[in-house]
Amino acid sequence: MKSKLKVLISGTGFAGQGHADAFRAYGAEIVGIVGRTPGVVSEVAKKMNIPYSGTNWQQALKDCQPDIVSIGTPGGAHYETITQAIDFGCHVFCDKPLTDSGDSAVELNEHAKLKKVKTAFASSFRYMPHILHARQLIAKGAIGEPVEVECISHFNLERGIPFGWSHRKEDGGGRLNNNFTHMMSIVTSVIGEKILKIIGEVRDDMGKAPIVKGVHNFKKRRNFIPEDLNDPSIEWGETNVEWSYTVLAQLESPMASKPVSVLFKHGGLNPRFNEDHIVFYGTKGAIYIKGHYGMGPLYLWDEHETWQELPVPKDIADDQPKIEGDTERNWHYLVREFVKDIKGEPFSAYQTFKEGSLYQQLIDLIRENDNWTDVMHLQ
Repeated sequence: MKSKLKVLISGTGFAGQGHADAFRAYGAEIVGIVGRTPGVVSEVAKKMNIPYSGTNWQQALKDCQPDIVSIGTPGGAHYETITQAIDFGCHVFCDKPLTDSGDSAVELNEHAKLKKVKTAFASSFRYMPHILHARQLIAKGAIGEPVEVECISHFNLERGIPFGWSHRKEDGGGRLNNNFTHMMSIVTSVIGEKILKIIGEVRDDMGKAPIVKGVHNFKKRRNFIPEDLNDPSIEWGETNVEWSYTVLAQLESPMASKPVSVLFKHGGLNPRFNEDHIVFYGTKGAIYIKGHYGMGPLYLWDEHETWQELPVPKDIADDQPKIEGDTERNWHYLVREFVKDIKGEPFSAYQTFKEGSLYQQLIDLIRENDNWTDVMHLQ
């Protein structure tokens, strides 16, 4: 293996730039970046000292000859880009969601296996320190056999967020694609990776969103919310994807004799009253973690029947990349293991397109929303 892996980036926004920083941190060379808008991609390339920029992905593959491609665009744009990269023989690092449908995600996973390229799927909040701590505690029997998990979050997102990919199913939008993927990844990392059953209900609480020009960086979209949403000159786009969901799942756990029940409850537009949280319940205790993605702190309920706050163990803290920002730090963690694997070095197991395609199929099932039993005849 040559000393420096060459990486080509797809996407010029927050994710694309964050991926580039992560790969550089682990010794890779960023040889190029591709985006939709010539002026924007040129500006980002100059700012990040990336030697090649362009808008033609297939040409960039030929010109840059990358070992790895990193996909930081909305999910609806992934399929063709990833297919071409796999055909070119590149390993692929892809942000969630993998695509906009279960069928296309399965195709990508099968294609990658056929071409024998490595893949990484960045539902990466499973690397949060308190989540890793919970996994460690539960594996040691701190709560007995796990029996139930509760994931509750309310984001209170502004209804005036400009219309874009997050409002459209075909572009990879929706809260299942962009929240549930992380939550399922977190829970399976702690309890066990085998998902037995799932059922769910979704709602489009948004309905419409203002169409505003000039929005490029997803993290800065709030800066473009119109001052007066009642302005008659505003154009509106109709949403077609969920902003709230309730999902129930059953997971098999090597630490439990029975399937573990999981509740995922997320309201994208609803205000929170108490803290968002993740709770792991067991036969002998429980672990409570504040924050929707396990930001912490972590509390343990044990035989003393009190909640005790526990610090992150030194081994977990020392293994965390020294990066500001949860999203960015988790990218660095996953990239580190992915690069080690590609180089043939010892690495920790990470999620691949196998999980990405499974999650997309689960999302399709949940969105069918065909789980109700009509009880009108009982009344």
